[in-house]
Amino acid sequence: MKTRPAGIGKVNADWMGSLPSKLSAMPLKYLAVPGSHDSFTYWVDVQAPVGPDQKTYVKYLATIFSILAKKVMVKWSMTQNLTFKEQLDAGIRYFDLRVSSKPYEPGNEIYFIHGLFGHKVRDGLLEINYFLVRHRKEIVFLDFNHYYAMDTEHHLYLITMLQEVFGSKLCNNCAVENITLDYLWERKYQVIVFYHHPSAQGIPVMFPGYKIPAPWANTTEPNKLIQFLETTLNERAKKGSFHVSQAILTPRANTVAKGLVWGLRNYLVERNLPTIMSWVEAQRPGVDGVNIITSDFVDLTDFANIVIRLNNLLLSEQDHKPR
Repeated sequence: MKTRPAGIGKVNADWMGSLPSKLSAMPLKYLAVPGSHDSFTYWVDVQAPVGPDQKTYVKYLATIFSILAKKVMVKWSMTQNLTFKEQLDAGIRYFDLRVSSKPYEPGNEIYFIHGLFGHKVRDGLLEINYFLVRHRKEIVFLDFNHYYAMDTEHHLYLITMLQEVFGSKLCNNCAVENITLDYLWERKYQVIVFYHHPSAQGIPVMFPGYKIPAPWANTTEPNKLIQFLETTLNERAKKGSFHVSQAILTPRANTVAKGLVWGLRNYLVERNLPTIMSWVEAQRPGVDGVNIITSDFVDLTDFANIVIRLNNLLLSEQDHKPR
């Protein structure tokens, strides 16, 4: 049976709505917000063909070894254990979303993807909307940043789907500096969508990707990751945008080969989490501090609570002090 640390549950379902007025009046880009990396990978379909995001040799191996190869891929494709609802209840408010059509399937249906196909995007969006209807002061960031096997019709289908599912909850694209929780609550906005593709240009409720940079360390070494996170944080103030600190390690081909049967969680994530979480705990939000922080397997630690509590540091100081 999977056990979860204290703090994973419904305790954070309304954390944004519970923030003091000093924080709800502050630009949202200065608050600390917990997010998940590859947010939708709590389930992947081993029966479907390997996704178009994979290299040719991976597709070849999966064709030869079929289910056996895919079972190995599952261990390296899954980066979360919790469903969208469980993540939302735990306090996660930023979702890293990668999507694809199924090239062999008729129609324009779009699926979440990370090596293997996951759920239909529509099902995930409906699950998020169901939560938002019941938690009117909670805001989510939906960051659509990777697209595979999608042409103009697929993008139109996805953008229309977002408008149909969330309707008036979608925040209109505006200056990031103007977005506070008070601003969003007053207008009954609950969803900020970032769409990293030209198809969304000119659509008022789609924010361009440059308004939420998420620099990627691309390393297996925690010390290099932390150095990278510090460097990119020091550069964020001049960008005038939201900012994602990806507190994640990325396996390379030789990493997967060495830890083939263990998988991402057991071989790479769990052993390095203490170092990564020590860095997270030492952060502070604010003008040149952290904003959104993402993690793999957000239920393995008290991740969401730790990030949310960083906002208390903004209450204990009248004026900004340099990091």
